[in-house]
Amino acid sequence: MSNIWRTTIRSDGMKPFLKWAGNKYRIVNKIRGILPPGKRLIEPFAGSAAVFLNTEYKENFINDRNTDLINVFVTLKQFGPAFIDACKSLFTPEHNVPRVYYEFREEFNATRDLFRKAALFIYLNRHGYNGLCRYNNDGGFNVPFGRYKKPYFPFDEMMMFYHKSQSATFLTEDFETVMQQAQPGDVIYCDPPYVPLSATANFTNYSAGGFGFGEQLRLAKAAREASGRGVPVLISNHQTPFTEEIYQTAQITTFDVQRLISCDSTNRNKATELLALFPALVSSVN
Repeated sequence: MSNIWRTTIRSDGMKPFLKWAGNKYRIVNKIRGILPPGKRLIEPFAGSAAVFLNTEYKENFINDRNTDLINVFVTLKQFGPAFIDACKSLFTPEHNVPRVYYEFREEFNATRDLFRKAALFIYLNRHGYNGLCRYNNDGGFNVPFGRYKKPYFPFDEMMMFYHKSQSATFLTEDFETVMQQAQPGDVIYCDPPYVPLSATANFTNYSAGGFGFGEQLRLAKAAREASGRGVPVLISNHQTPFTEEIYQTAQITTFDVQRLISCDSTNRNKATELLALFPALVSSVN
């Protein structure tokens, strides 16, 4: 294997191949600085997998309830360059028009061919409006056409993920089920859908079912329970009175970040990020 594809973390980090709301690539150094050492990283909310890509745990347990997302990761891990070539074939000027985009979106929602569905997901992610991943109440992907002049094809990023993913197991379980499987020696990083800063700033419909205040409370409880079993848990979220209350037993770090989800560059305001570390309360097994 050429050295260019070694999965050792580079000085500038490994960029995720997906555009993703809440992508942690820009703050991954802060997260790495707090994550404890361990044998296995468990991520109940994979998202773009930026933390998985930019840490060096021997094993990785990567989960997300978005089955389309996990299907992409599994397909890339299994088929590697052949899958990347199939995705690249969709990135042509002829395909970068509304008519084709909506035809592909309709096919994506209808097909049962998981390889084709994964390739279409990459296309939709890079050609859709603002890189959003959003579904309607029937579970259909409904992001409109993005009108980009020349969507970027993430060849290098996909190749790096392919090699890195050989150390990973991918799942689509409930976050609590995944966290309950953790044992001393594991480290859990949680990047759930964030508590909204306002009534209109809620992006929880990236997968069916949403993620409300009840789920936030359930996550905090699962983190405390894992901590009590000797498994450290780090959670990312917005700093709000609600998160400060439910994470009150954790070690809190806060800092300002620039929110990039808005397509209007004048409306990308700063928000305060919160990292809550629930440390292992009993000694880990060596």
